[in-house]
Amino acid sequence: MPQQSKYSDSQFEAIMHDIIIALEKHQANRDLSLMVLGNLITNIFQQQVGDNQREQMAEQFTQVLLKSINGK
Repeated sequence: MPQQSKYSDSQFEAIMHDIIIALEKHQANRDLSLMVLGNLITNIFQQQVGDNQREQMAEQFTQVLLKSINGK
């Protein structure tokens, strides 16, 4: 998701690499990968985002994801 970030490129790339390696290690196909990542996102929202912000943040996340995959 191309977006300005407060995190360093190296930190982002290291975490992204670890996640990709884990999915490859388990030979996760597209559907399983999306299920795992979806559940991970749900867990982050439930554990790290307050009830009063959760829906709004999920909508913002969805919009950023749609823009990212549509190339806008």
